[in-house]
Amino acid sequence: MRRGEVWWAESPRGGRRPHLILTRSAAIPVLHQLVCVPATRTIRWLPTEVRLDRDDGMPERCALTLDNVTPMPRAWLRERICTLGEDRLREVCRALSDAVDC
Repeated sequence: MRRGEVWWAESPRGGRRPHLILTRSAAIPVLHQLVCVPATRTIRWLPTEVRLDRDDGMPERCALTLDNVTPMPRAWLRERICTLGEDRLREVCRALSDAVDC
């Protein structure tokens, strides 16, 4: 597992949904919970969203919703879908900055 990877996560409350790992890669092996961002098929065109599609390696068009950053138990991350490129990760960082107004 590494920062910038999108994984299928299975949670009791949210079912099966893609999540982007935001936690820095060096910390992942020692943490039980990771900072993650869920993806949704509902695209709202907010500045706090990053839209992804097949070109990014996603199975279908979706949006990462940086307003919904959440801790995720590492054990819930089941299968890697793709790894985002540097340009997309910069978009994620900009959207996160907008989301937390920092």
